[in-house]
Amino acid sequence: MDKALLSKTAAAMVAKGKGILAADESSGTCEKRFQSVKVECTEENRRAYRQLLFGTPGVEQYLSGVILFDETARQKSNDGAPFPEYLQKKGILPGIKVDKGVVEIPLAPGEKVTEGLDGLSKRLEEYFRMGCRFAKWRAVITIGKNIPTHTCLYANAHALARYAAACQAASIVPMIEPEVLLDGDHTIERCEEVTEATLRATYAAVAAYNVFPEFLILKTSMVVSGSKNPRQAGVDEVAERTLRVLRRTVPAAQPGIVFLSGGQSDEAATAHLSAMAAAKNLPWPLTFSYSRALQNPALNTWRGQASNVAAAQKAFYHRAHMNGLASQGKWRPELEKQAA
Repeated sequence: MDKALLSKTAAAMVAKGKGILAADESSGTCEKRFQSVKVECTEENRRAYRQLLFGTPGVEQYLSGVILFDETARQKSNDGAPFPEYLQKKGILPGIKVDKGVVEIPLAPGEKVTEGLDGLSKRLEEYFRMGCRFAKWRAVITIGKNIPTHTCLYANAHALARYAAACQAASIVPMIEPEVLLDGDHTIERCEEVTEATLRATYAAVAAYNVFPEFLILKTSMVVSGSKNPRQAGVDEVAERTLRVLRRTVPAAQPGIVFLSGGQSDEAATAHLSAMAAAKNLPWPLTFSYSRALQNPALNTWRGQASNVAAAQKAFYHRAHMNGLASQGKWRPELEKQAA
């Protein structure tokens, strides 16, 4: 374990005014998104789309890192360099998704646990050689009737902790992502309760596996109303409830927290982040690690056409800029039109 490298990487991931692009969609997820804009999901189209994002001029002002999918980490940029090397040259940290997706938990209907611990240490060694300096593992927590159960929280917390320990042993900063899904008709009060229980279980397991909080990044969902609940909480309430949970559960020693957008609209994710980042006396910096909330405008503009690349990059740069401002609590709705 190279503690100096881990410390340097973790600090760079949450650098002021910057966030992380989640570009780690599996081929299956990519196919769904490409279908929405009528683009064939070939390996070359996936490579060309990632090249569009990573090659956006000046985007390194607002991106500290990019989470890659295994396929993307092995692909090459237009100039012939492997994508991890290409990103490093731009001053952007390459990261890697290392989990193998979710499966049903036996005897726990409707609940899932993430797989991928088998062979993880060897995979991490290879990714380190490829230039990846941080990793990500996602757990999925569903809110429903009588769920999540202790079984689900316990199983996912321990998988996250074992993954995190393996990463630190390999001198790779672990990003843990226990995502509480917004799908459902639950209240924001219920979301707050489940989010707190999820993070308490996760950090108990992290401590049990001797993971260093100083070299750990949390990627968390925000406390929001269920997507089908008729009462959708406003920006200030989301910020207040989310920060309350984080203050109760996340060690002050941790270098930073990044948020996932989790299906929120592009602008809502930005507004919520800005409201939280503007709060006083937080023990850690807050920033973003968005996928759709960063990529949507670019994908809808690109639509697989080379002639649209420049316009798509402008759209991507704009969202990265807006979220860079939000991570400092400086975003305002009127800036959307001014900066466009």
